Amino acid sequence: MVTAREIMTADAECVGEHESVVDAARKMAGLGVGALPICGSDERLKGVLTDRDIVVKVLGQGKDPMRTEAGELAQGKPVTIGAGDDAAEILRTMSANKVRRLPVIDGHILVGMVAQADVARALPDPQVGHLLEALSTD
Repeated sequence: MVTAREIMTADAECVGEHESVVDAARKMAGLGVGALPICGSDERLKGVLTDRDIVVKVLGQGKDPMRTEAGELAQGKPVTIGAGDDAAEILRTMSANKVRRLPVIDGHILVGMVAQADVARALPDPQVGHLLEALSTD
């Protein structure tokens, strides 16, 4: 079975926990992505910031995106997958946590990201269908 390392997008760009949300949005726009891992100065993953987080948790609440740090939006322990974990574990983790993107870690170092699209390209249709169904239900 394929592993996270085999289907991930390697060298995922991070937004620093002390960078502004505006900086994160610019980075997202430049990279053409809708989410960025939030990395701390200790090289540990703090969370994942999405474009939706910016709209709902910053703009929607009237916060200043120039003064709001990305790290302020990191909530709890981030959901991750190990680089050597197999596709079944990726599917379980995404489904159980209802996430469309998973940071891939090796030890505590971020090595990539696995997105729903990566899973769709790498796995047979029935497995992908179950994942889409799990992510689409409340």
